[in-house]
Amino acid sequence: MLKLLLVRHGETTWNSSRRLQGDTDIPLSDNGRRQARALRETIAGHKPDALVCSPLSRTRETAALLGHPPSEDDLDPQWAEANLGEWAGRYAADIRAEGPEYDAWRAGTFRPPGGEGLNELSERVLLGLKALPPQGTVLVVTHGGPVRAVLRHLLDLDPTRIVPVAPASLTVLQLTGESTRLAAYNVVPPAVEPTEAPD
Repeated sequence: MLKLLLVRHGETTWNSSRRLQGDTDIPLSDNGRRQARALRETIAGHKPDALVCSPLSRTRETAALLGHPPSEDDLDPQWAEANLGEWAGRYAADIRAEGPEYDAWRAGTFRPPGGEGLNELSERVLLGLKALPPQGTVLVVTHGGPVRAVLRHLLDLDPTRIVPVAPASLTVLQLTGESTRLAAYNVVPPAVEPTEAPD
């Protein structure tokens, strides 16, 4: 069995101000560092055998704060956040005010101008999934978009039917042969209040 520990990075200043960042390399905020440290004990309890990490600085720092500083060999660009094209750096409220495209993007049915849609992101993340070991417990420190893509691919969960992936949250999947079970979703330590933060 492969136990997959999917962790979204801690909050960034762009997350807290509801600016879309996508694959723009924005570092963790002080609050994001606190969130990641709070999740460390939970991750330790799962005893990961291996680490895979998005190469962006916010994921690398989150992994380190979880007690698993990544080496260059642990970095996999397949797990990076989606390229949001012309939307990168814009405020979610401004895009939403312009029309239905923002909500359609959140539902996985719209591709931001010049960026990746959910289908393109899913194809990329699937390559990352296929590269994982077939068994053991693997910690993947990534982003909200890839977590949603994995859930859609493995469990056929429509993005509109799940709450947003919280910063520094844990989702656990158990993969046995062709079977996948969702063991936990969006887990944050009790001392940390979950927040919705756009990707």
